[in-house]
Amino acid sequence: MPSVKRIICLANSWKRGERCIAGITPMKGQWIRAVSDLPDGKVPREMRLIGGTEPALLDIIEIPLAKTGPDFGFESENLSILPGKWLRSGQVPPAYLLKYCSKEEYILHNDERYVEVPYLQSLPFDQRRTLELVKAVEISVKPLGVKYEGSQKWSGTIVTENGQRLTTTITDPVFVRKLDLGYRPKNHCLVTVSLSMPWRPDDWEGGDPCWKLIAGVIELPDSAKKKVEVKSDEYDDLPF
Repeated sequence: MPSVKRIICLANSWKRGERCIAGITPMKGQWIRAVSDLPDGKVPREMRLIGGTEPALLDIIEIPLAKTGPDFGFESENLSILPGKWLRSGQVPPAYLLKYCSKEEYILHNDERYVEVPYLQSLPFDQRRTLELVKAVEISVKPLGVKYEGSQKWSGTIVTENGQRLTTTITDPVFVRKLDLGYRPKNHCLVTVSLSMPWRPDDWEGGDPCWKLIAGVIELPDSAKKKVEVKSDEYDDLPF
């Protein structure tokens, strides 16, 4: 029998014509990226749809997954998708996720826009983080005037509570669609930052770089703008 993993969806982002699906386990906050046997592990539409609709950020979804998966030489979070139906069993409120926001000094290992593969490979396997949830106290966006995955390409700049700043491409299709329609975020946001597969610009020198991407954006309500301590029993009725 396949093992079914329950995750809170924190990324359903563009990945080379398909999607990257990732999230955290509800109780422990462990990151899992569901990967197919297609190139780079991208997840096709027919595999990921639940009742004909895309998994949405904050959805609690159940996916048949193996206990291991291809790490592509540098990723620690990957589990292979097994045959079987995906299920949606509920949603969490944004404030539930505050306790899982990163407390690391830097956004994904350093203060650059990329992390080189040799650096990741130098770390113990469980420290090769390629997904992270950060609380952005400032977020701004800018259209780049080119197409990306058939839509307008947008850049986002986020600033964390400890002053870390990251400017990079937004790969969250739902958020991009809202930006295309004129929406601009006003509140603090929870942002899933993901590392891309390695991609070398023509003039690149050094190890293969994996680029940081804004893979998911969840706007916090006004009440969550200030630091909120979430009690563990506050969400006892959630369907975990």
